[in-house]
Amino acid sequence: MQGFFNKALIIDAGSRTAAPQSLDDALLRSCLGGKGLATQLLLQYNPVGVDPLAPENHLLLALGPASGSPIYGSCRHGIFSKSPLTGGYAESYSGGKLAVAMNRCGYDAMIIHGAAEKPVWIEIDDSRVVFHDAAELWGMETYAAEDAIKSRLKTRRSGVMVIGPAGEKGVRFAVVENDYWRSAGRTGMGAVLGAKNIKGIAFAGNAERVLAHPEEARQYARRMLKDLKHHAAAEAYRSQGTPMMVALLNQAGGFPTRYWSAGEYAFWEKINAPSLTSRCKVQPRACMTCFMACGNLSRILEGRHKGLTVEGPEYETIYAFGGLCMIGSIEEIAYLNDICDRLGMDTISAGNLAAFAIEASKRGKIRERLDYGRPEQVASLLEKIAARQGIGDLLADGIRHAAAELDLQDLAIHVKGLEPPGYDPRALKGMGLAYAVSDRGACHLRATFYKAELSGLIDPDQTAGKAEMFLDFEDRCTLFDCLILCRFYRDFYPWEDLSRIIFLTTGLELEKADLQQLAARVTDSTRRFNLREGFTSADDRLPKRFFQEALPDGRRISENEMRTMVADYYRLRGWNADGIPPDVPAGAQKSKGDPG
Repeated sequence: MQGFFNKALIIDAGSRTAAPQSLDDALLRSCLGGKGLATQLLLQYNPVGVDPLAPENHLLLALGPASGSPIYGSCRHGIFSKSPLTGGYAESYSGGKLAVAMNRCGYDAMIIHGAAEKPVWIEIDDSRVVFHDAAELWGMETYAAEDAIKSRLKTRRSGVMVIGPAGEKGVRFAVVENDYWRSAGRTGMGAVLGAKNIKGIAFAGNAERVLAHPEEARQYARRMLKDLKHHAAAEAYRSQGTPMMVALLNQAGGFPTRYWSAGEYAFWEKINAPSLTSRCKVQPRACMTCFMACGNLSRILEGRHKGLTVEGPEYETIYAFGGLCMIGSIEEIAYLNDICDRLGMDTISAGNLAAFAIEASKRGKIRERLDYGRPEQVASLLEKIAARQGIGDLLADGIRHAAAELDLQDLAIHVKGLEPPGYDPRALKGMGLAYAVSDRGACHLRATFYKAELSGLIDPDQTAGKAEMFLDFEDRCTLFDCLILCRFYRDFYPWEDLSRIIFLTTGLELEKADLQQLAARVTDSTRRFNLREGFTSADDRLPKRFFQEALPDGRRISENEMRTMVADYYRLRGWNADGIPPDVPAGAQKSKGDPG
């Protein structure tokens, strides 16, 4: 089928073998690539109830029909598995340049299972898979590991993904890094690779994805570049990047502060986009096939971190360390960002856990004396988490586990075990729905519904009828993840453009209703995965604190409002009152235990 290689690569890390497997057209037509394909393969290959860190858990790398094409925003890859952090569906995406090298290997997906006896790194191209000893790389930080693997490759047309010490130690929110600062950040995919003793994977090759209409695809991309490169949204991302969200969220009263006890931070102007550009030398950086260049390559100009260079910090990192931990210095946040990148940890989870530990300290639940606004204390905590030392060993298993051990379940903020991003649902109630029903736990990217609420498309305080608009956002984002496209092109690729991109790459002629049905099938499939791993409608809820504690300005969200929105969502999805799709047989759910 055009737009696809019609092949997956199955890799057994335990036996150090690999073999291609054909993918038929009917499967690809029904789910496209990326998330749609990966979800079907997970349902097929992953044993029900498997320990996420066991050899039998499968990890999938997936591309979409737009991968390797001229379509802007298409240089992204996805990683899928069962999450060691949540025990449920895991998906994580990353940009940079790596997807181009992955695409040249000639596979729509790569399926990894088993565990090597000793540390390895894997070299994949379009004709072979080679396992290399990684004993000398084990223990390396991510930048050094990426450089070391690249130095061993024979071609510059290669790309590398690696894990850091956190992944090696099984930190349940460890990331997979590429291009130094790009991260498949959420749900702990670095820990899954670490459990398989895989330090990194290198990709190269000469395969080319054959598009249905290659010349028309090039013309479409040229037109998009001409019409949209200087669009106001593109200019904003290029000049400010995601740190521009600090001002927007603080003004909206939804900037999580002091471990979710407030929605505004008094020193927000010290950690916003202008503070970054004035206190650091900032250069816009773009992924391949991107004209937005939202990445900020930042070099600190003064102070104790002078000369430190990092791509970022992004909004989510600023909120997690700046808001939750109340660190009012953009340089210190960049420093903590760099520690997480080097060690290979998700900054959202790490910042949430650091702030949680500060609160645990204030309540006398841990021996460590921690306080807000102390970057060196947070830095020390991050090092301990990655090494699983002392209190770090407890926090390394995530918020749900740490809260249970410290009897602080009512304090902890998470959904399905995943710590939330930087949008308080008491100020943006649609984000409460987003967190509750997301397949991977508290997540802003499954629907990016903060966009609708902050831009005035719908009243943030409204709950009645909100699920209908939410579904439209969620379905379109699901299509983005099947193709795979960058979220920041959401303003440029409405439904009709997604139809056009699919036609140019695959030849399939799909109208909006067809695309919505395809997206719904993928959402139903991820729901089936979570149901069989023991999740129920009881997991589609917010933490109690959001119902019991109002923001300082009096805004709150009620349990009844959440029940109404979730019930509306189930109904619109065609699920029953228990959140079960119609094709799930009775009794299909398994009991859910701790993910570890």
